[in-house]
Amino acid sequence: VQLVESGGGLVQPGGSLRLSCAASGFTFSNSGMSWYRQAPGKEREWVATISSPGGTTNYRDSVKGRFTISRDNAKNTVYLQMNSLEPEDTAVYYCVAPRFNSWGQGTQVTVSS
Repeated sequence: VQLVESGGGLVQPGGSLRLSCAASGFTFSNSGMSWYRQAPGKEREWVATISSPGGTTNYRDSVKGRFTISRDNAKNTVYLQMNSLEPEDTAVYYCVAPRFNSWGQGTQVTVSS
């Protein structure tokens, strides 16, 4: 199982970023996928999950209405669209395949003016 995140960076408060996670080594279309994050000095926390099949999504309360998780099974890729970013969203974001307890290397998101 391999998960490779991309799309992180520095953005001003109120801005947007889209994270991508390219998956390989397993049947992606049959697997739920999640995003987690870890802010400096804090514990890692769950952000969002998308199921498969069906594409049911769930979010932590603090990102509801701002973040959208989606997937493209033809590309074996899961996305996290992040809008109205806040400084509190600053963290390393990880793509996770929970079924295999597999984590990507993470991508840094920094929200700062």
